[in-house]
Amino acid sequence: MGQNSTNSTLKRIAFVGNYLPRQCGIATFTTDLCEAIATQYRQKTCIALPVNDIEAGYDYPARVRFELTEKDIDSYRRAADFLNINNVDLISLQHEYSIFGGPAGSHILVLLRELRMPIVTTLHTILRDPNPDQKRVLKEIAALSDRLVVMSKRGAEFLNEVYGVLPEKIDLIPHGIPDVPFVDPSFHKDLFGVEGKIVLLSFGLLSASKGIENVIAALPAILARHPNVVYIVLGATHPQVLLNEGETYRLSLQWLAQEKGVEGQVIFYNSFVSLEKLVEFISAADIYITPYLNEAQITSGTLAYTLGAGKAVISTPYWYAEEMLAEGRGVLVPFRDPAALADQVINLLDNESQRHAMRKLAYVFGREMIWPRVAKRYMESFESARAKRRHFTHPDFAVKPLDKRPGELPPLKLDHLHHMTDETGILQHAIFTVPNYREGYTIDDNARALMVSALLEAVGNEAALELGSRYLAFIWYAFNAENGRFRNCMDYQRNWLEEGGSDDSLGRTLCALGTVLGRSNIAALYNMAGWVFEQALPAILKTTSPRAWAFAIMGIQEYLQRFAGDRQASHVREELSSRLLKLYQSHRSDEWRWYEDRLTYCNAALPHALLLCGYSIPDAAMTEAGLESLGWLTDLQHADTGYFVPIGSNGFYPKGGERALFDQQPVEAQTMVSACLEACRITLDKRWLKKARRVFEWFLGRNSLNLSIYDPTTGGCRDGLHPDRVNENQGAESTLVFLQALLELRLSENILIALEDRSQ
Repeated sequence: MGQNSTNSTLKRIAFVGNYLPRQCGIATFTTDLCEAIATQYRQKTCIALPVNDIEAGYDYPARVRFELTEKDIDSYRRAADFLNINNVDLISLQHEYSIFGGPAGSHILVLLRELRMPIVTTLHTILRDPNPDQKRVLKEIAALSDRLVVMSKRGAEFLNEVYGVLPEKIDLIPHGIPDVPFVDPSFHKDLFGVEGKIVLLSFGLLSASKGIENVIAALPAILARHPNVVYIVLGATHPQVLLNEGETYRLSLQWLAQEKGVEGQVIFYNSFVSLEKLVEFISAADIYITPYLNEAQITSGTLAYTLGAGKAVISTPYWYAEEMLAEGRGVLVPFRDPAALADQVINLLDNESQRHAMRKLAYVFGREMIWPRVAKRYMESFESARAKRRHFTHPDFAVKPLDKRPGELPPLKLDHLHHMTDETGILQHAIFTVPNYREGYTIDDNARALMVSALLEAVGNEAALELGSRYLAFIWYAFNAENGRFRNCMDYQRNWLEEGGSDDSLGRTLCALGTVLGRSNIAALYNMAGWVFEQALPAILKTTSPRAWAFAIMGIQEYLQRFAGDRQASHVREELSSRLLKLYQSHRSDEWRWYEDRLTYCNAALPHALLLCGYSIPDAAMTEAGLESLGWLTDLQHADTGYFVPIGSNGFYPKGGERALFDQQPVEAQTMVSACLEACRITLDKRWLKKARRVFEWFLGRNSLNLSIYDPTTGGCRDGLHPDRVNENQGAESTLVFLQALLELRLSENILIALEDRSQ
């Protein structure tokens, strides 16, 4: 077969998707497809670019040439550069929303937009009712791809009807399967100690969506008719389920088996097995069952494998099963109906001739699905894509000027953050890079650190849980139930130096707790944060600091993203935002568009908070005030030559007085970055995104002294800019606000998607 393509222009093919030994269906498929093509077409070079969901990555084979990090958007840009300079002729992308970072897996768009070669995308999920992000992402993937591969007719229909893809761009290629002989199930049963038994089998990574409980619930009725039946559940718990929920689902299945009195007939094989071992398990099965709970599954590797091996199959009617098991190749039963499932198992076991006829139909149908034939079909799709693109260059592939492709962000480096954190929390100050024990700890800094840990979780950094637990423990301990507020300062001997901290420390801590509640998927963190947040929230209404109100609003807004029905939180948000708006209206003039008669610290937090409320409540007056005041502040802090000049802390800027240019503090840059990003989200005006990046460059040396505030050797940030030098101390606040600004920019890909959509 490989001899037929000696004149092919395709020499190097790159496969992008998960890859073995990562344990998931996409990894198995990508690996099998890559190896099948490499085997059938030996004159071609096949390389793989897997996506890592853990920081350590996996022990990949030599075919893997570059690794992407799921939630690190810069790794997608680097992957595009790698592919473009390594003479790759075609990309085979395996698409599934959940394997890529960003909203609906949007980070993959960053890679695809930069590529200079044809792209053939295999779609493993095609939703009939996508949410707006899912639809937007898939439509752009379709536009950037030269051909789209689907594995079912219904998938092709959805692409055309829901996503507007023309039929001539779609290739229907079945899910590949190993080529195995048609054997009697008894042949391999002795390998598993079930000789003489009737074997029911389900396999795949275990999660609650698999519906295994319905098979166990059906077993008593089946065993009453056929007492020599055993049910094998093969597969490890899905790694993400294991990370977030442990073995809760598997344990519930074991308890159900005990409750039904069938524990002696259920065998759990908790392992991700090799292909060779999987084929042996399939061969030993008399009936294969897929009791999935959701119809919205457009393909299933496990069903394809067993169908092609000539197994009698019973399945719930999800989309792929309806198509594959038509014309007598299998049996469908309703979702969540153990009685109907039991009836069909009994019927097939009672009617051996029917069962064997079904097996033969399935086996013959599966001959078109074996990997050598599927590899040939893929090569035909690849050659078609290459032929059509040979003389075409997408306009996006042109070399981009700097204003169209912003500079790369620094790598995420947490060395100094770890250095400043001990078993109590994060220390307040440092002398150069050495923690200053004399100054102890504050809740202000531990709240900032908790917020950074929530953002670290959002980008998939494994340090999030360890660091977040320490900072949240500090906040829990700082809470004073007698007054509903937080103690702020603690000495190195863990003695509190006050019974209640400042208004700002209360607002900032609520901001951090709300961020954890809105974003974290770590149950231990959001459960603990929820209790403290609820107890401390009422106290913010008694404060008088506008910045405390602003910080609290940010936290409440994050919280309401997940708990929108909380009326108390909504009431507090509306009360605080109303106070801010009144302040602005009472102080504003054409020359002074501000909330007070003095610009001081964390200034951009005030318009940021009003923008959040104006958009979400909604309230047009708040949005208008937020944009006007932020625009005024941006212009005020903008040097003639383009760099950011924050209000100095040595005197600040009283209305009608002299503005302090120094000392410039890192927290001013961070609050400005955050506010500009929010303005961009709300307005979809890309100028705000440019301003956010320009402000961030202040950390990197685009400032009054052309000196870097960020220290790339430690990952820390220096404490500010004096008139003639940088403050070399790298305290907690400076390092944390730098990390927050960096992480927020990394997480701003959803803004880029919306801007791209608007420009089309």
